[in-house]
Formats: sequence, C-alpha cells, structure tokens
Amino acid sequence: MLFRAKNITVYQADAKIVNAKGLHARAAADLAKMAEKLEAEFKVTKLPSMMQVDGRSILDLMMLAAPKGTVLRLEASGRDAKKLVKAAVKLVESGFNEKD
Repeated sequence: MLFRAKNITVYQADAKIVNAKGLHARAAADLAKMAEKLEAEFKVTKLPSMMQVDGRSILDLMMLAAPKGTVLRLEASGRDAKKLVKAAVKLVESGFNEKD
C-alpha cells in the first residue's frame, strides 16, 4: 500500500510471521540489519495491538514479543522505502530463512 502525507510517500504492507520461534533475537537482528542497509525510516507495528517500534532497533523489535501467527505492519518512508518494505515482507514471510 502507498499513501502520501505532507509530501512524504509512505509504503506499507502486512506480513504474517510463519516461523516456529516467531520474532526472536536472530530474526530481529536480520530485519534490523536489512533496514540499516537502506535509506528509509522503518517502523514495525504489531497487529492488532498497534504497538509500533523502530524497525532498525533489534531491542525494539524484540519488545514486540511476536510469536508465530502474529501479523506485522511494515512501514517505510524515504528513498529506499518501497525496496525496504518489499524485502521485509519477503524476509518475514520466508520465516526469516529458518528451517523449522
């Protein structure tokens, strides 16, 4: 999804956590490291609680306490926003490349 506010383009998409361990330390680190490589602000929201954290912070991501089945809203703005949201969705929906 794409929306604009005050000349800022924001991309967002929802992704369901499918790996057995959920958003644990290594998964959070992979997501944060990916975000750090791109030029975009990155927010992750746990649905339906609407708890939102900085997607570049491993500790913030772990505070979501998101087990398997949790839906995350991935939202980015900035030069690489679209690329970041697409890559984040792919990472989450791949189970963080884990072999369960």
